[in-house]
Amino acid sequence: MPKSEEFLKFLAFDTSTDRMSIALTDGVRVWQHSGPGGAQASSTLIPAILALLAEAGLALDGLDAIVFGRGPGSFTGLRTACAVAQGLAFGARQGAGLPVLPVDTLMALAEEARFQQAALAPHTPATPGNAPVTITALLDARMDEMYVQSYEFNSGLCTSIKGCELIRPENLVLGPTPQLFAGNVFGVYAGRLPAALAALPCVPAWPSATALLRLAPALAASGHCVAAALALPLYVRDKVAFTSEERALAKAEALLAAQAAQATQLADPG
Repeated sequence: MPKSEEFLKFLAFDTSTDRMSIALTDGVRVWQHSGPGGAQASSTLIPAILALLAEAGLALDGLDAIVFGRGPGSFTGLRTACAVAQGLAFGARQGAGLPVLPVDTLMALAEEARFQQAALAPHTPATPGNAPVTITALLDARMDEMYVQSYEFNSGLCTSIKGCELIRPENLVLGPTPQLFAGNVFGVYAGRLPAALAALPCVPAWPSATALLRLAPALAASGHCVAAALALPLYVRDKVAFTSEERALAKAEALLAAQAAQATQLADPG
């Protein structure tokens, strides 16, 4: 029989922005950790994961899947998340490997905003089970641009309305008014966003590992888990890295994945 969603065990992490977020659940309780993200996460993500597993008394090979934010976002941060997800997954279960669950960064951002709003006003449409709610996620992409993607939340399920776009803040098209805008761009691009946005509900939010945990059961049940080798980043911006930088990054990723695989032997509390 399939395992009940309420008792699924997941490890989740996101390093797509300058905030590193890690969360772990045994299906009942949740443990979480946060720290600097981006390039800094390459040296701190694995130790932080091991510490959280030890705190929870859980072993990697006892998890149902490893969940990670696949992007878009920081180039280095995304590659770090993929390398660590692959390494941990390959090293678990005596080489059999754990499934991995890649989740779009902007979906996690939208879920975080939905959760915040539902906590503040539990009887609003942002609460699963009530009327559908549309959330447009806006994530700073640097270089005077931002990522934009809209999602519909309905009866506990999150569905992308259309694909992610990379635009300049002044080119944001409000269209049919979404019920919520969410993201980390409202202060950064305050003078460049459409003036009409000020009259609409806007929620400051970032992608979080706890949002990944909330999304994971439904996504896993609908077949979104993949083999470790397919833990790949999602890029929206055109290729910007130089070849020499890519070679150095590839070496760093290989080392990070190897370290993550070795770390699985240290993560068993027994």
